[in-house]
Amino acid sequence: MTATVKKVERVVPDLAMKAYVPAILEGLGVTTRHFVQNLGNLVSGRKKSKRGTEEIATIRYPDEKREYPPRYRGHHRLMRREDDQVRCVACFMCSTACPANCIYIEAGEHEDPTIEKFPVRFDIDHLVCIYCGMCEEACPCDAIRMDSGEHTKPKYSRTDQRVHLVDLLERGGPSIAKQGGRFS
Repeated sequence: MTATVKKVERVVPDLAMKAYVPAILEGLGVTTRHFVQNLGNLVSGRKKSKRGTEEIATIRYPDEKREYPPRYRGHHRLMRREDDQVRCVACFMCSTACPANCIYIEAGEHEDPTIEKFPVRFDIDHLVCIYCGMCEEACPCDAIRMDSGEHTKPKYSRTDQRVHLVDLLERGGPSIAKQGGRFS
């Protein structure tokens, strides 16, 4: 069996092609067309353009906000027990299950003999987090949740994107789940 080879002649680029002039003019044409189309729609109050296509969607943030989908997880939060202590027992299941390794926990001994450990330090780096929900699924005592529906706010520095124990407890509230996995 023989292979057929088709020879393709290469186009020798001239000065205009080397300077990307045709591509730049094409991009400016698209931008100008969208600008004129939306300006006409804004002035006339039309929702459709002359060609029958929808106008380009623009959300006037912060006056208008998009609805998040119902499955959106949102910001992490730590839950509290009935006695207002942190529900986390520092078992490291969430940090072990995290594929991005963005959770850092330091454990300490609790003075209550019925509680073995508690987190002295609990940090989540939101620049590394992929919001997969594996930490929430791995937690055996319903301590961490991602059902706040809040989006992570932009910050000016990398260190501000690291959320600490106090910040996570502010978002959380008391949990109705019973410790040990039994619900009543």
